[in-house]
Amino acid sequence: MFNAVMENFQNLSKSDLNFFVNQNIQIDLIGFVISLLCAAILSFFVQLFYNKYATTLSNRKEFSKVFVILGVATSIVIMIVKSSLALSLGLVGALSIVRFRAAIKEPEELVYLFLIIAIGLGCGANQLIIITIGIFFSLLIIALYSKYLKGLKKNLEQKLSVGIVIDQDIDDKQIDSIILRIKEISKELKFISMSRSENNTTINLDVRPNVFEDLTKFSEFIKKEYKNSKVILSYNDDLSL
Repeated sequence: MFNAVMENFQNLSKSDLNFFVNQNIQIDLIGFVISLLCAAILSFFVQLFYNKYATTLSNRKEFSKVFVILGVATSIVIMIVKSSLALSLGLVGALSIVRFRAAIKEPEELVYLFLIIAIGLGCGANQLIIITIGIFFSLLIIALYSKYLKGLKKNLEQKLSVGIVIDQDIDDKQIDSIILRIKEISKELKFISMSRSENNTTINLDVRPNVFEDLTKFSEFIKKEYKNSKVILSYNDDLSL
């Protein structure tokens, strides 16, 4: 009885193996073309977003030229191997031998390549609606996050350190007047330090001006109001204010 069971198991294993090895692949031509068009269009959209929103230092146009080709190629490979276990195993073996040595300099480039590969996988697996929604959602996140970073960078660039140097000892009322005047033209103001001597008064502030031109006018006011005075403006990369 044991021998009979083993014989049946061997016959079943051989039949299953022959089924997977000799399996014919039937790919619908219309579905094949639609999947390729979808992969090309989605990859092109990712390419446009990469050229517009990427912050990499490399040549974005040259790097993004491969996006459409990579998306279509990945889709073709998935469509061919998805219905054949033998081809799938062959693909795993081939990829274990072939090594891609493309120089990915920045993580942002790798993220966009993953998006392109995801397009190829989704279109190749005939999940067109899912991959389309997923890619457009990803592009929306990229656009919103880039806008947020742009606004953050803009605010960062507007933060300046202001140094007021007056070659005379001014009284408290005059100091209050200076600080009040610069406060009127600033969104935010942070007092850093002040030093006073018989012949010199120095005030250091961190400000976020409403308009940069207001600081220029303030500098002219200080020079006219106090002889031998100067205003020093410098960029401050500290986000905290």
